[in-house]
Amino acid sequence: MAYGKMADVYDTLMAAAPYDQWIEMSLKLFKQCDKPVKQVIDLGCGTGEISVRLAKAGFEVTGVDYSSDMLAYAERKATKEHTNIDLIQQDLRELEGLKEMDAAVCYCDVMNYLTSESDLKNVVKRIADSLKPGGVFIFDVHSMQQVENNFIDHTFAEVTEDTSYIWFCTGGENPGEMYHDLTFFHREGNKYVRFDEEHFQRTYPISFYERLLLAAGFQNIKIYGDFSIDKEITEETERVFFVAQKRVG
Repeated sequence: MAYGKMADVYDTLMAAAPYDQWIEMSLKLFKQCDKPVKQVIDLGCGTGEISVRLAKAGFEVTGVDYSSDMLAYAERKATKEHTNIDLIQQDLRELEGLKEMDAAVCYCDVMNYLTSESDLKNVVKRIADSLKPGGVFIFDVHSMQQVENNFIDHTFAEVTEDTSYIWFCTGGENPGEMYHDLTFFHREGNKYVRFDEEHFQRTYPISFYERLLLAAGFQNIKIYGDFSIDKEITEETERVFFVAQKRVG
């Protein structure tokens, strides 16, 4: 997902995103690992909010994103925060060059942008290849109920001094599919410039992701809901977290 001009306004629009909760969840799950976690891949790192926080927590972080614009913001952010992060521009469907990493995290809808089964199968296999035996892969996705009940056929809008948007969400042909039509008005100097973005996402049932992980060589799969290792998955769960360990031997 290239995000186009949206990179310029991404941090403003995501100001209320639960980044600290993603980090807190990550730290708790890393502590459950059989071996200490040091080297972490942040897949779909965007403007680096997760990467910077992980680096400041003491991890050696490699951020991967398809968008060069997003990575430019991530680099500036890392420099400002006096953190050292390796940044790589790659499509996750072509992920390569990373080996023997301790962990990989993939948050904030990134997996939902992989809308075909073949792309998901390919990406999960490439992630497995990037990890050492026993390495952990953590990702989250929208639950089916979140997509069907809280997104599809809903309209969202926000107005700030510098940026405003209108967001229409419609369903696709298959369960879990949703199309996002976004119109932005972003202040540049003394005028507001309009630009439009179209995004397509899909989520799948939990059982599908479990099969995907097993087929890619993962084991010990654990599933959590809504940023808590204590919550069971229910009909009210909005965000589903998966934790899987690369098979040893």
